[in-house]
Amino acid sequence: MTEPSMQRKITLRFLAEPGDVNFGGKVHGGAVMKWIDQAGYTCAAGWSGRYCVTVYVGGIRFFRPIRIGEVVDIDAKIVYTGKTSMQIAVDVHAADPQSRERHRTTHCIVVFVAVDDSGNPITVPKWEPETEEDIELHQYAQKLMALRQSINQEMNAFLAE
Repeated sequence: MTEPSMQRKITLRFLAEPGDVNFGGKVHGGAVMKWIDQAGYTCAAGWSGRYCVTVYVGGIRFFRPIRIGEVVDIDAKIVYTGKTSMQIAVDVHAADPQSRERHRTTHCIVVFVAVDDSGNPITVPKWEPETEEDIELHQYAQKLMALRQSINQEMNAFLAE
């Protein structure tokens, strides 16, 4: 069970504004990525009670564009904790405020590490899955972690040449 001060999940809500537009007239992917990082950080800091740094954003998938004027929800939740790291699943949904029809637009996993005042990694509270959905998300995070390790090995071998 978690302490009352530990927040496992959060939702940030934004209005897609004209300043977020790309050349195609939709919200720029960079704006969405910024929102994802903000939601991930808020979730990680809420869980750990510490300043956190982004160490990985992976498998970001854009399913559909976000239109200017839509209300955007960024849902972030802890799906795995290591010794100093937290894997956070982030889902982005957008809805037309008039029809209220909500669509999933983006999904990714973000990894944050909690750090002390000197910037050194520090231990984070452990999260244990409790529901069937949590168990599935926890297993999903572990599979992605193994894939990242494999990719890192390939990249390190290439960069060493």
